[in-house]
Amino acid sequence: MAGVVARVSGPVVLTEGLDNAKMYDVVRVGSLGLVGEIIRLVGGTATVQVYEDTTGLRPGDPVENTGQALSVELGPGLLKSIYDGVQRPLDVIQKSVGDFITRGLAAPPLDPTTKWTFAPSAKVGGEVTPGTVLGTVQETALILHKIMVPPGVRGTLKELKGGAYTVRDAIGSVQTAGGAVPLYLAQKWVVRVPRPVAQKLPPEILLVTGQRIVDSFFPVAKGGTACIPGPFGSGKTVLQQQLAKWADSDIVVYVGCGERGNEMTEVLATFPNLQDPKSKRPLMERTILIANTSNMPVAAREASVYTGITIAEYYRDMGYDVALMADSTSRWAEAMREISGRLEEMPGEEGYPAYLGRRIAEFYERAGRVVTLSPEGRTGSVTVVGAVSPPGGDTSEPVSQNTLRVARVFWALDASLASRRHFPSVNWLQSYSLYMKDLEPWYREQLSGEFVQLRQRALETLQKEAELQEIVQLVGVDALPEREKATLDVARMLREDYLQQSAFDDVDTYTSIQKQLRMLRAILSFGDREQDAIGKGATVAQLQKLPVRTKLSRMKWIPEADLKNQFDQLEAEMLQAVGAVGGA
Repeated sequence: MAGVVARVSGPVVLTEGLDNAKMYDVVRVGSLGLVGEIIRLVGGTATVQVYEDTTGLRPGDPVENTGQALSVELGPGLLKSIYDGVQRPLDVIQKSVGDFITRGLAAPPLDPTTKWTFAPSAKVGGEVTPGTVLGTVQETALILHKIMVPPGVRGTLKELKGGAYTVRDAIGSVQTAGGAVPLYLAQKWVVRVPRPVAQKLPPEILLVTGQRIVDSFFPVAKGGTACIPGPFGSGKTVLQQQLAKWADSDIVVYVGCGERGNEMTEVLATFPNLQDPKSKRPLMERTILIANTSNMPVAAREASVYTGITIAEYYRDMGYDVALMADSTSRWAEAMREISGRLEEMPGEEGYPAYLGRRIAEFYERAGRVVTLSPEGRTGSVTVVGAVSPPGGDTSEPVSQNTLRVARVFWALDASLASRRHFPSVNWLQSYSLYMKDLEPWYREQLSGEFVQLRQRALETLQKEAELQEIVQLVGVDALPEREKATLDVARMLREDYLQQSAFDDVDTYTSIQKQLRMLRAILSFGDREQDAIGKGATVAQLQKLPVRTKLSRMKWIPEADLKNQFDQLEAEMLQAVGAVGGA
């Protein structure tokens, strides 16, 4: 028996008469069949949050319970797709109904007509367990899609067929204790339930992003969590897009959660035209976009975050490294606040629900580098980078504080740096990374032990500069001793020549970790030579006029292909030029 609408309060609808209703069941509301989810059960009354506009709903309208929790369809065809919060393909919708999503529209997430060439690899008659690879589909030129036994299915492989199949065609079956279970190219998974893993691994491998301030000073590990809080216009979206383009990950899932329509439009317009720097193929061949703009129903923001992390976990289970960009979790929290208010729950700090911290922690906890359930013990990772948009840039507000409790990297964006056109506008005095100790062995193995020491010296120099600036504001630069002037000079080189990086320059947009080492070494080596020369009577003003100083400021444009020769030459020239001034 179908239920009926009893009351409507924005996206929150009270229903009565739903039989066998369970928490988080998906329901269809009204004559249009609007998608909703049960979020509270009291007696015979079920409270539903509707993921679409509820205009026109009224008491007495029918409500139908599907009996299933909100799930996503996982299989070949996810890559290159653009979805809304509840996994409706926007490109398919645009072709069929135009630029606006019709309310109650149901569109299959994966195209049911496309045939994929399935190459089986598992042996019929063998034992299979969750995560066992049955075969592969070449989803895009960059990604080989592994068709796996779904979690919870265990038994003898009874049948497996190769050839061209759609995601709806059965490709085989598994004989389990409860009977035969058919196998398909696609599987479904409930978005609120984390996909199971065999073991979580420590975060000891660097996620190389090519952004110097990130990789050198505030690194994030593969399977790690990072948050980017910052006021409007400080460059959160630009930094996330840089990470999506350049991070050392196989798959990128970009969730635009409640962002402005023009920002999401830019992402949707830009990404299909971007080239993957490693393979020179379109970046979309390893990207999934989930678009949920600020003018779309607020309840769908929560769904979009869970949809994104579930898709990321699915590719992680294949053994891929996945980077998830959530922009921004503040909009998701605002949606929670609105739903909580309509449910008449007791508000917490600043009106947010009391369970805000738990929801944020549950989301970030789904990140990690893991050993999957597969018999061969594949490893994969999901790295979560969440942007936070605190009102007025005040990071003492609840969303920022609850995020900082669970995220181990904090990239503090600074509006004053952005206004000075310093990008990425990450404040080096406020930011931190708790992965540094875990990653030190990686830096020593992949580069050298020198890198960790250079990083520490650079941070100390920038800290010293901040202390000296207070004195400079009182007495001026000229009143400082030459050695202190040299410290300010090196700090300025670190800020302008190292930390400042152009996303629009073909060479400067990405810096390999090897080039970062050579750049840091060159700047700090110049600082050491500068101090030696000052001890022999030289002045900072003399040293700043050296031609090699100009070459140092241009080293960010040295191409990756000619690193060793050009840096060796630069260091030799620097040694000779500064030595000549010191000996004069």
